[in-house]
Amino acid sequence: MEPTTEQVLGLLVQLAMGVSLAACAGLRAFLPLLVVGLAGRMEAIPLSDSFEWLASTPALMVFAAAVVVEVLGDKVPAVDNFLDLVQVWIKPVAGTILVASVLTELGPLTRVVLGIVLGGSAAEAVHVLKAKLRLVSTVSTAGFGNPVISTVEDAGSLLGSIGALILPVLVFLIVIILLGFSLSAVRRILRSTRSVHPHPRGQQP
Repeated sequence: MEPTTEQVLGLLVQLAMGVSLAACAGLRAFLPLLVVGLAGRMEAIPLSDSFEWLASTPALMVFAAAVVVEVLGDKVPAVDNFLDLVQVWIKPVAGTILVASVLTELGPLTRVVLGIVLGGSAAEAVHVLKAKLRLVSTVSTAGFGNPVISTVEDAGSLLGSIGALILPVLVFLIVIILLGFSLSAVRRILRSTRSVHPHPRGQQP
């Protein structure tokens, strides 16, 4: 039996929601998980069968504690760069869970595969871009600008996660635009840095 137009549109909306949440996890691994868990607890969104545990009390308590540690730790110079290093593995897992948890119309295997391919990739891409921006900030401001950037990332992850649940398609489009803009900005900054600090003669860049 072929899926109806309504089912296809519903699936696309869920995919937009999941990828948007995963992108937010690239900024803060546990904040989107807390938002989704709370939304599931309040029955604001349905969670797929295998991921209803996200709305459980123990999971919410762990997520809340992890959010506090992550948000505060990211404000401390040197600790923020250490977190970026450690979360290279954590954030793709969070992105995978987020995508799989909202794909209620698909089977368990399909949910996990799409979670890994879409959610893991989206979270990793945002995390890598974030880490590069943080490195540029560390070098150019001696780390003093990092807390400001970190606060903006907190807000972006929180508002993006909430927005993904309410207006998933719009937030998805915004994420794509911001990723393209940020990538272009990082390339320009790195290019200008190389022009200010050219490589010694005889060495390749």
